[in-house]
Amino acid sequence: MRAFARQMTERVKAVAAAGAVAAFWLAVWMLVAVLVAQPLILPGPGAVALALLRLICDAGTWAILAGSGARILGGLALAAVCGGVLAGISSRSRAFAYLVAPALSFVKATPVACVVVLLLIWLGSARVSIAAVFLMALPGVYFSLVEGLSQVDKPLEQMFRLHGVRGWRLFCAHTWREVLPFVLSCARAVIGMSWKAGVAAELIGMAVGTVGERIYQAKLLIETADLLAWTVLVVAASWACERVLVWLLRVSGPVAWGAAVRAHRHGLRGRARAAGDGAAAELALAVGDRAPWAPALDGLVLNVPAGGRICVMGASGAGKSTLLALAAGECAPCSMVFQDARLVESASALDNVLVCADARVDASSAAALLRLLVPGVDVHARVAELSGGQRRRVEIARALLCPGGAVILDEPFTGLDVVARDATAEVVLDLLDGRTLLLATHDASDAQALNIATSRLLGHA
Repeated sequence: MRAFARQMTERVKAVAAAGAVAAFWLAVWMLVAVLVAQPLILPGPGAVALALLRLICDAGTWAILAGSGARILGGLALAAVCGGVLAGISSRSRAFAYLVAPALSFVKATPVACVVVLLLIWLGSARVSIAAVFLMALPGVYFSLVEGLSQVDKPLEQMFRLHGVRGWRLFCAHTWREVLPFVLSCARAVIGMSWKAGVAAELIGMAVGTVGERIYQAKLLIETADLLAWTVLVVAASWACERVLVWLLRVSGPVAWGAAVRAHRHGLRGRARAAGDGAAAELALAVGDRAPWAPALDGLVLNVPAGGRICVMGASGAGKSTLLALAAGECAPCSMVFQDARLVESASALDNVLVCADARVDASSAAALLRLLVPGVDVHARVAELSGGQRRRVEIARALLCPGGAVILDEPFTGLDVVARDATAEVVLDLLDGRTLLLATHDASDAQALNIATSRLLGHA
């Protein structure tokens, strides 16, 4: 309640400050208009308000504004689609990026008037505003998306792919959420610029029945009040359009994440029920041949029978994580707890588990496992609010409920005390379900807790 009251107080203060600023500039405008004393050059606020009221009461004004807005939004939508496609290809092909970037940089630097004149020659006045908005918005969309895609969290993406989250679900759960801040920043700049470019194109092209034509007529007849009134309408429309689109973009992040979580029921199946059912296949991997950069793995061959268990031990830097990563790639999709935390911090613990879960797992069973592993946890709390040990057990719960024939644990009990470790290990053994188990640790007691009798010691004979 106090937080809500504080938030409302801050909003009231912000509105009051904005009102004070507006009143200041309105007073300045009135003073300058009185000093100039030439309504044709600078009409006062009253004259502009009357002209604006006359326009608002005219149904034709709204039809003209809607038509221009539709063309501008059409060009903006086309730029968003094309920019997204080009950015996606550029993120995968450096040669393509080298070809496209200079051309779009040239378009970005070209004056709007030059672009509009050329488009008038090529397309005519009817389609010039759509094309002008498209060309003006495309570079901004493209470069923002390229930057966003280059900043995507690769380890987290690897986690999703390893657990079988691919295609549109990977886009909704990870890619879009990572790129969204760059898209929002781009939208705030591009939407206003699109309205400017669109109206300028209409004005230069003299397209009939458009905002640009009305502005040109007001200028031609020296109706300065009408000119300013149309300017106010365009600014208001641009502002409203920006607020609505930015709000929709903000909402799209949680909506996309929720869709990816709910769609896990249509994802992968295949948790092993027995070692011989084909889901938990035998693993034979020549590790040394796959990792020539890791001397400790030279000549090492990893052989794990279907449904078997093995513990890899060694000092830090001996290559344990490299070995497990290679094994995971060999038997993907599989379940894995990485040495570093790989969770969606803004999402709940339950959603972090469900998004990667086997298609047969429902929310109630996932919540029950979380409460068993982390007593007293609020499964709907954001992961960022949990302690390190709790977060670790959320990752273990996710691994236990993922599809695949192998469970790979890289230092899984980091941050857990002995009691919590033993309780967690007991749950792991209960839910292993015949799958192959690979463990990397530097503590022999971790292997004992998981009933793994033999170990392979990296860096030793």
